[in-house]
Amino acid sequence: MSHIQSLRRLSETTARTGGTGDNWHATWTADDRQLVALCDGAAWPEVAGHTGLYYNTRPFLLDGDPRAPRFTQLSGFPALLCEDEVRTNRYYGFGILAVGERIYHYLSTPNRPFMPEPGARFVGAKLVWSPEGGRTWHNQDGTTPVRWEAWEERSLDNMIFFQEPGEAFALITCLQMGQAYRANRDGYAYLYAPNGNVEGAMNQIVLARAPVDGLLERKAYEFYSGARGSEAVWSGDVADREPVLTCPAGWVNTRVHPYAWHPSVVWYPATGEYLMANWGMGCSPDGVWFAKPSYLGFWTAPQPWGPWTQVHEETAWLPTGDAAGRAYQPQIPARWLAADGRSFELVFTEFRDGLYCYNHQRVEVTLA
Repeated sequence: MSHIQSLRRLSETTARTGGTGDNWHATWTADDRQLVALCDGAAWPEVAGHTGLYYNTRPFLLDGDPRAPRFTQLSGFPALLCEDEVRTNRYYGFGILAVGERIYHYLSTPNRPFMPEPGARFVGAKLVWSPEGGRTWHNQDGTTPVRWEAWEERSLDNMIFFQEPGEAFALITCLQMGQAYRANRDGYAYLYAPNGNVEGAMNQIVLARAPVDGLLERKAYEFYSGARGSEAVWSGDVADREPVLTCPAGWVNTRVHPYAWHPSVVWYPATGEYLMANWGMGCSPDGVWFAKPSYLGFWTAPQPWGPWTQVHEETAWLPTGDAAGRAYQPQIPARWLAADGRSFELVFTEFRDGLYCYNHQRVEVTLA
């Protein structure tokens, strides 16, 4: 079977859809649509039911091909708005996964408001889920409606991960394996995350897994803790974790809140391997974010845990040659992988003129 040898972004295919919001983790649903998770934005004015309200977290349905995407409100998701300066709640919807009709969504929680106090950072993740494609939503324990616990109420009693050793597993990415996870064969869901919030840890990627029918039970999660030959070793103790990949140093900001090396990982069916996109924050010597262009890299692996081989690197990621775009958070939607494996669509956010925006462009793939 062929494998991915190199990649080339096609700047001329860049599409900017307007609206506001960032991050855009995506999953491919059983009814052949995508769910894309918005953070901190009001979305698109042309979407039916547009409220003009500024959401902290909200998934949207996405239909159509990359050149003509159509966004729709997911009306069943409980509203989580960006509030006043106290910002009482603040949950950021990152990792999202469709497994059959069920949708699982991991919402990262900081330890405190980002402003004005110093020292804010992501320290945990709340898990919410829908049993029927996003029409209704439940807490991890099955209760409904979804609760937005205040800062002082958050703990491992109501979060799936919280204040783990080294503050790992606070920024969750779900491995995507085809439509509604149908390409999976071993019965496990895989979750990637930075290994902490500081240089030397945040650029390490760690991995957890749980049976797809056990994602709501913390005791069902195992953590990658090394390998014996080509076989992964798993432990039920998060303290035993070991990185599956160490990304380049020097790309973690220290101001506002640390945010970098939050990957996107998909099964690439045309070559039978796994493809990861990841990014580092372009920061100034004193740690201010978006002070220079981000880092962009792609890696492939034969198994979810590796070994990972880099196939593309940009130390100044400029999607259209414009440094003012300040690109970050690349995502590879599984529904937009070309059947022949020779291209895919890359979704990314730009922090342009103080607004976050949804964008995408085609990536050309050279196979060997």
